[in-house]
Amino acid sequence: MKYSTLTLQQKPLVEVCAYSFESCVAAEKAHANRIELCSSMFEGGTTPSAGLVKMVTQKVKLGINAMIRPRGGDFCYTDEEIAIMKEDILSMKALGCAGIVLGILHPDGRVNIQQTAELVKLASPMEVTFHRAIDMTPDYSEALEAIIDAGCDRILTSGQKNLAIDGIKQIAAIVEQAKGRIQIMVGSGVNLGNAIQIAQTGVDAIHLTGKSTRDSMMTYRKEGIAMGGLPAVPEYEIAYSDSEKIKAVVDLLNQEFRVKNETNP
Repeated sequence: MKYSTLTLQQKPLVEVCAYSFESCVAAEKAHANRIELCSSMFEGGTTPSAGLVKMVTQKVKLGINAMIRPRGGDFCYTDEEIAIMKEDILSMKALGCAGIVLGILHPDGRVNIQQTAELVKLASPMEVTFHRAIDMTPDYSEALEAIIDAGCDRILTSGQKNLAIDGIKQIAAIVEQAKGRIQIMVGSGVNLGNAIQIAQTGVDAIHLTGKSTRDSMMTYRKEGIAMGGLPAVPEYEIAYSDSEKIKAVVDLLNQEFRVKNETNP
């Protein structure tokens, strides 16, 4: 499938996936549209602390969508974990979040409509994004309809691939299937090199971290021990969202949309 500039009917919003206060400030500086706030980067995102959420909602003007995920791993939760998610939703509402991000599946991989709808209702009036748990479902098309039925405002997807650019055909198909009934946001490996191609599928938003790393300020470094038990996870490397990387994508989308409008008034 070939995508041309002329297919870019609307400029997608830019959401930054942030794991720190510093990254949220970078997102605002780069003129992103909103923030997904998480903890635990190496687990794909879990619920951020109340302290972090409070600081960000007080200091950053962008809308904050907080991840509601009590642990890493799969998306099939016990009753106790669902209860924790409910408490976290109420906390995020009290702290002034614009929305939450969640995903709940049955053991067979289908979307758990009942539990999702219950949490959507509890979250109101906050908006709800169903995250990339949709990419772990056996039937992508069926999952979309289930998420719509549950009342979510948008989905975050990579087209059921590790990288969104590899799932672009599936993304285009699900945008067509959704027909505006729910917002489609694309994430996982989105960057300056592929943002336009992904935007040309007609998605409502793109989702990126703009990740960079820097060396720790620590001068003493203990060798041979890993706090998470995984030597591959760097102990003395700080990851953060780079405002310049985010702004480059924002500017590119602005330019592409402006050219499209000038070409097709």
